[in-house]
Amino acid sequence: MKKILLFLSVLLCTAGFAQVKWYTLEEALRLQKQNPKKILIDFYADWCGPCKVMEKKTYNHPEIAPFLNEKYYPVKFDAEGNSTVEIYGRTFRNPDFANKRKRNAMHQFTQYLNVVAVPSIVFLDEQSNPITILQGALTAPELEPYLYFFEGDQHKKVKTREDWENYQKKFKSKIKD
Repeated sequence: MKKILLFLSVLLCTAGFAQVKWYTLEEALRLQKQNPKKILIDFYADWCGPCKVMEKKTYNHPEIAPFLNEKYYPVKFDAEGNSTVEIYGRTFRNPDFANKRKRNAMHQFTQYLNVVAVPSIVFLDEQSNPITILQGALTAPELEPYLYFFEGDQHKKVKTREDWENYQKKFKSKIKD
């Protein structure tokens, strides 16, 4: 009986955790053609402590993860990785990865999108065009207004700092931290 109760409690605890379904960039681009949604790209590096904290606490927050899964194609992209990416009619690689001529050599796609530090988030519209970049680690309450802002195309309406401040005042957070 104790084993059954222990099993059920573990099952309930793990079922309560929200998780983001991450895609590769290629998968997200393919899915976007079938069902247009914006893409959120999380640029990270294996050695990056703040990246790991964002993975655990920000992206997998119980309010953030379901929203990301429903409204975006979330992509994890190793900013120093060795993948080959084809987008914008170009092929991007990391030529310095194999020979390690440079320490922490940045992938060409990372450089193309002006990502100079990790963690960074790049938002792409439904046609895969860049909208903006957010650099640095963000908590769930810090990321949440941006997710709604870009998903709802508010970035097309907000033109001034005052417009942005008014948006933030009107934004109703769903996060109970």
